[in-house]
Amino acid sequence: MKSAFTTKLMQWNRTRNKRTMPWKGEKDPYRIWLSEVILQQTRVEQGWEYYKDFLKAFPTIRHLASAPEQKLFKLWEGLGYYTRCKNLHATAKIIVEKYAGIFPSSYKDIMSLKGVGPYTAAAIASFAFNQPYAVVDGNVQRVISRYFGINTPVDSTAGKKLYAELADSLLDKENPGLYNQAIMDFGATICKPRNPLCEQCIQKKDCQAFQHGWVLQLPMKEKSIQRKNRWFTYYMVKYKNRVYIRKRSAKDIWANLFEFIIKESNHQQEQANALTASIISDVIGTKDFKIHSVSPFFKQQLTHQTIFGQFVTVIVPEPLKDKSFQLVTIDELSSYPFPKLINSFLEEQ
Repeated sequence: MKSAFTTKLMQWNRTRNKRTMPWKGEKDPYRIWLSEVILQQTRVEQGWEYYKDFLKAFPTIRHLASAPEQKLFKLWEGLGYYTRCKNLHATAKIIVEKYAGIFPSSYKDIMSLKGVGPYTAAAIASFAFNQPYAVVDGNVQRVISRYFGINTPVDSTAGKKLYAELADSLLDKENPGLYNQAIMDFGATICKPRNPLCEQCIQKKDCQAFQHGWVLQLPMKEKSIQRKNRWFTYYMVKYKNRVYIRKRSAKDIWANLFEFIIKESNHQQEQANALTASIISDVIGTKDFKIHSVSPFFKQQLTHQTIFGQFVTVIVPEPLKDKSFQLVTIDELSSYPFPKLINSFLEEQ
C-alpha cells in the first residue's frame, strides 16, 4: 500500500508537474547515464546544451569509448569537475570491452562502473529498467527532511543511512522511474532550497517543517565548506608565433586540461613578485626573454576555492629546453581544452 506522501506526489506529477528536460522519460541507459554524469555538479540549464552536443558527437557508447581524449575534454570544457569526464571515458571503454557495448542492466553491475555511485546507479536502474531503487540526491533529502521534520544532518553517516531508508520506504515499487523523477522535480520546483512554494504544496498538511515553521532550517548539514584562495601566474611564452603549453596532470583541479607555464603563489603579494625578471627566468628556464604584456587579474570561482590568475606574455628568441611543454600555433590553441580562467584570457586576445 502506498503512503499518503507517495499517493499525493504521484497525483501532483500527473496533474501539475510541468518541468521539462531533454532526457526526461528517456529509457536508453546510455543517455540516462550521460545526463546524470553531466548533472552531478551542474545546473540543468547549463547541462542541457552539453548533453545535446555530447549525443551529437558520440551517439553511442562505442563512439564515446573510441573518442580521442582531447576531443572529449574539449567538449566538456566549461563544465568543471573534469574527473567526471575522465570516468565517463573509462567507463565507456569498460562497457565495450566487458559488456560488448551493451549497458549492464543489474544494479550490482551498474554500481561497479567507474564513477557511478548509489544515486546514479539507482537512476539508471529505475529509469531504464524499471527496477525498484530509490534515488537520493539533494532534492530528495530536502523533501524528506522537511516532510518528516528530520534534523539529522544529511551529510552525517547516520543521516545518509536514514535518508536512504526513508527514500526506499516511500518509493512507488510499481513505477520507480516515474516516482524518482517526480520527487526530484518536486524538490526542484516546489520544495526549493530558498523561497519554497509551501502554499502551493500538496504535502503541506502533513509536512512537519511547514506545520512547525522549520522549512528554512531544514535540511541540516554537519560539515561547512572550507574555502581557500589560490594565486596563479601564467607565462604565455611565445617563440616564432607559437606558444608553449602542456597538459595538467597533477592530482588537482583541471587535471587533463592544458595550461601555459605556471607559477602558483601562496598569497597575493607573492604573486606580484612573480612579475620580477629573476623569478620569470627561473620559471621559464632562460634569462633571454622580453616581457610583451601583463594582463589584468582574472577570477574563477570553484566550489571550495577561488582562483586569481594573471597572464604574462613573454617573447623568447630561442626554444626552451624544457621538453615537458609543446609548441603550438596561436590558431591551434582553440582545439585544446583549457580551464575557463585561461579561456577568458584568450577570448580577449
